Amino acid sequence: MIVILKKSITPDEIDALVNRIRAFGVDAQISEGTGQTVIGLIGDTTKVDRCSLQANKYVERVMLVQEPFKRANRRFKEENSVINISNKTTVGASALTMIAGPCSVESEEQIVGIAKEVKRLGATALRGGAFKPRTSPYSFQGLELEGLELLKIARAETGLPIVTEIMSTSMIDKFVDDVDVIQVGARNMQNFDLLKQLGTIDKPILLKRGLAATIEEWLMSAEYIMSGGNDNVILCERGIRTIETFTRNTLDVSAIPAVKKLSHLPVIVDPSHAAGMAWMVDPLSKAAIAVGADGLIIEVHNDPANALCDGQQSIKPEEFGILVDKLRVIASVVDREIK
Repeated sequence: MIVILKKSITPDEIDALVNRIRAFGVDAQISEGTGQTVIGLIGDTTKVDRCSLQANKYVERVMLVQEPFKRANRRFKEENSVINISNKTTVGASALTMIAGPCSVESEEQIVGIAKEVKRLGATALRGGAFKPRTSPYSFQGLELEGLELLKIARAETGLPIVTEIMSTSMIDKFVDDVDVIQVGARNMQNFDLLKQLGTIDKPILLKRGLAATIEEWLMSAEYIMSGGNDNVILCERGIRTIETFTRNTLDVSAIPAVKKLSHLPVIVDPSHAAGMAWMVDPLSKAAIAVGADGLIIEVHNDPANALCDGQQSIKPEEFGILVDKLRVIASVVDREIK
């Protein structure tokens, strides 16, 4: 349930209305947009006397929300959310966010060198895996804490905020201290204990769509984080598992406008994991920007043939630069820009 307030309401009157709502046994969370204040009711709203709320002179209207996700719902917040990931970088504003870097951190020379190159070519954030969840236990699992330290060196050298994946709740405090954007991978999208704890921190969360998750399930995972008080959620479409076997996954381009209609949260696209083929990164990136994505997260490696992880889907820095130039043209057509 959502209560839309009249513009004439004062802060004291808002507080009084919130207290009245909470007396029904539900939580009341305030969202302030351009010229409009909305109170979202979270919990068992069958206990709420809707008519008495509607009768309040400061209430414009009361709306029922059919979808199970509340805080992530566009009805709760009409304006698009813009997430700050550093002093100079946001996700969801008019400027597209370009996150680039290798699948895995392999050495200081590798990650610092790539970071410098992608920044020069248009990247606004650096991705790199320190902890790697792999299908096979015998595959390279990442440099772990050493990899995290190398990412910090790359950030210090370039100023790029770092994006890296968390694997367990035990690492949350470390990630809060060291990482700019905490990535929740597809395999952990429904790790609800992890999502709940990430909801208690004040740090941007990049939430990847699960391997076979519906859009509603994906948004419900975002709701787990937001229900704890952390609204800094960035959604990432990275392809889902379908009957098709030619590509690694199937990029669900339609999910981008669908989520934009349902939710105010920003959406970026991972074309590298979607296709699993380097030559597909270019066309899928173009398609993502054309349909409204707020940015991309692309695997870039200086030597894909000898990469320790996912070299087959990584592009070289010079290819990334060419792609960014092409995307600037598409971005201008859809009223966006790449700085």
